[in-house]
Amino acid sequence: MGEFDLIRRYFTRPTPQAVLGVGDDCALLQPRPGMQLAISSDMLVEGRHFLSTVSPAALGHKALAVNLSDLAACGARPLAFTLALALPRADEAWLEPFSQGLLALADAHGCELVGGDTTRGPLNICITVFGEVPPGQALLRSGARAGDDLYVSGTLGDARLALEVFRGTVSLPEAIFAQARARLETPTPRVALGLALRGVASAAADISDGLLGDLGHILRASGVGAVVDTSIAMQLIATPAEDICAGGLFSLEKLLDYILAGGDDYELVFTAPASARAAVQAAAAQAQTRVTRIGCIEPAAGTPAVRLVDGNGVALARQFSGFDHFA
Repeated sequence: MGEFDLIRRYFTRPTPQAVLGVGDDCALLQPRPGMQLAISSDMLVEGRHFLSTVSPAALGHKALAVNLSDLAACGARPLAFTLALALPRADEAWLEPFSQGLLALADAHGCELVGGDTTRGPLNICITVFGEVPPGQALLRSGARAGDDLYVSGTLGDARLALEVFRGTVSLPEAIFAQARARLETPTPRVALGLALRGVASAAADISDGLLGDLGHILRASGVGAVVDTSIAMQLIATPAEDICAGGLFSLEKLLDYILAGGDDYELVFTAPASARAAVQAAAAQAQTRVTRIGCIEPAAGTPAVRLVDGNGVALARQFSGFDHFA
């Protein structure tokens, strides 16, 4: 099968929203009148962002999910995306489920595949996603203010838990591993929550490199600091800590590291004024997504930083840091 047969068979579809989709040198998009375009790109590299053991359908899902998560953090509604795909070979048994997983999530969010590129090489997936947002309503990293509450959506740490099982550094009961593996391989982009938080949240970011790393982006952009209550954060992992740590499999400190700095969560970290607590809960209910208040924003004392405290407000001796591709 040649390159253009591959594109026609697996990646060419009608695009009722886009003016022009796959087939020309460029796609043509037309946002609704008065809307701004939100654009983001993410690359997934085999061995760096995913393991060779992942199913093609799950990989297709995740490749788009991580991009939709960026739109969610901006409060943007998905419109379309492009796909640049490097493949070692044109393997129909791989391409069929990959495209199905990719396009099923695209259909669920009304996000049309409108173009891209294919080439031969080590497996590499790069998606650029386009969304729309009303002027002045995009959620930015720069809007947090001292006194704001600090929230996260969903659960944290499960993806890192699964990764460590694959690495062979830990062992988990099958049921716990299956739950964690689903969070690693098929994350849920919080698009509905991002839309519901427009006009409510003061700042937001998606959690791809760990809570502390991505919260740090908000703090630096906003010029503020933050306090995180680790006794609350410890409850953010989907599986109860006492079940995971039973039998000495884990220390609570290691589990806290996964929650705060594990990465690959694709949840939202966001801030909102304390006066907006009811509005935050209403947005969460509308999006059918759990949100947890884990701390607050404070004035920065020098370089913006996160203070980690226990349930009594006592500072933790150990510090944690998020993921860095080049560290």
